[in-house]
Amino acid sequence: MRTTSRKLPLTGLVALAATSALLLTACTDASQTGTGDATGGTDGETSAAPSFDPSTIEVDDAAAALLPEDIASAGTLTVGSNTEYAPAEFIGDDGKTPVGFDIDVIKAVGATLGLEVEIQSADFPAIIPALGTKYDAGISSFTITEERMQESNMISFLNAGSAYAVAAGNPDDIDPASLCGVTVAVQTGTIQDDDIAVQSDECVAAGEDAIDILQYDNQADATTNLVGGKAQVMYADSPVVGYAIEQTGGQIEQLGDVFDSAPQGIVVAKDATDLAAAIQAALQSLMDSGQLVEVLDGWGSGDAALETAEINPSVG
Repeated sequence: MRTTSRKLPLTGLVALAATSALLLTACTDASQTGTGDATGGTDGETSAAPSFDPSTIEVDDAAAALLPEDIASAGTLTVGSNTEYAPAEFIGDDGKTPVGFDIDVIKAVGATLGLEVEIQSADFPAIIPALGTKYDAGISSFTITEERMQESNMISFLNAGSAYAVAAGNPDDIDPASLCGVTVAVQTGTIQDDDIAVQSDECVAAGEDAIDILQYDNQADATTNLVGGKAQVMYADSPVVGYAIEQTGGQIEQLGDVFDSAPQGIVVAKDATDLAAAIQAALQSLMDSGQLVEVLDGWGSGDAALETAEINPSVG
């Protein structure tokens, strides 16, 4: 989420009747807490992949020894996550339990460190400012950027890109190379949100129509409004686009290729260097054992796993 730039993209109808509207609400909300769909439906639920069992992870004593005393003594890692971004982090079928590959990764990290993990749902832009006070860490598809590393420590574990989606068959014949004059749905606070604004400015500077940007507080609403026809394009992280295609039963499809791949990571407060080192060691342990790939494979994202966990890696 939640940061890249652009170039070309990844996945991408219109609900024609009440039956389609029901499918729309059942398939695009992905059990996320949204506000309804463009055709007047209400939130629905979809099946989530089985959640990872952290009890299968053994404690890495060397990694656990790096923990700051207060967290080690508490025995719990409090983590902020914007649980509205399937398949990375969203609310499961019971309407209350956070699930997704990011959730499973942080649970695996906690288990490696001998900690329980408490996930607290949060607005995406509010997570980093609350590190060190409300949250020990954050995991929410955070693309690693120079700006974010100025505010926090970021520990890399996954590589993801950005992608566009359109209605199946691309009925508006959208060209991914130019979205001038096109209506684009994005989640507020993501890198795609930032980038589409830049693209729109470039359109205007070139004498073209501005992009009509539709911003939504959660990704489910962005997907819903693409399916419902209010938006012509959806712009999101590539795993999110791929998941949306599956959950909508092929009502949307990828437009172009995945682009601007970049590392994503777990975030901790800037002064929490001990915690950053412990999380880095835990992630590296999971990478070395192959368990990180196993966790991500449960969500079809095993290929995105990195082989080396770095604190504040160099990014271009």
